[in-house]
Amino acid sequence: MGHRLTKIYTRTGDTGETGLGDGSRVPKDSLRVQALGEIDELNSAVGLMLAEDLPAGMRTALSAIQHDLFDLGGEVCIPGHTSMSELQVSRLETLLDEFNRDLPPLKEFILPGGTRAASLAHLARTVCRRAERALVSLARAEPVGTAARKYLNRLSDLLFVLGRALNRAGGGSDVLWQPGKSRARPQDK
Repeated sequence: MGHRLTKIYTRTGDTGETGLGDGSRVPKDSLRVQALGEIDELNSAVGLMLAEDLPAGMRTALSAIQHDLFDLGGEVCIPGHTSMSELQVSRLETLLDEFNRDLPPLKEFILPGGTRAASLAHLARTVCRRAERALVSLARAEPVGTAARKYLNRLSDLLFVLGRALNRAGGGSDVLWQPGKSRARPQDK
């Protein structure tokens, strides 16, 4: 385990650089630091979901995901280090199957919305996709673990399914996209 913070401000980043887990210094706008920031924001979005009233199984899953995201941040923070595993990816796939099992098949596109909890799941999904894009950009420049990329891909799918499941748990349903709805005349709506 790395250093424990005893003092929150260090002033070492005042020049626009930050330290990585291996002790090296990089610009704060480097691809690696950008990916770390996106993963951190994703973890915060999952934490916001956890502030809602959620079904117990979903709460347990999201809590484990927060720990996984810290593992992922640790992997990205130390160039060449691997901490994400295929087991973590498989666990997400199992959760996807479980939460999707009772949902009706999708026949149309849905809008991100519905209940507050479902909307937060959709927001977390979009943040997850951004984190995934940042990790893919980093992987073009430096080695990144395959499991790390797979994990974010599966997590965004899971967050989509959780949004649908949360709408059902809240007594609602998916918010269906109505193509051209805003082009219609008021009397046609």
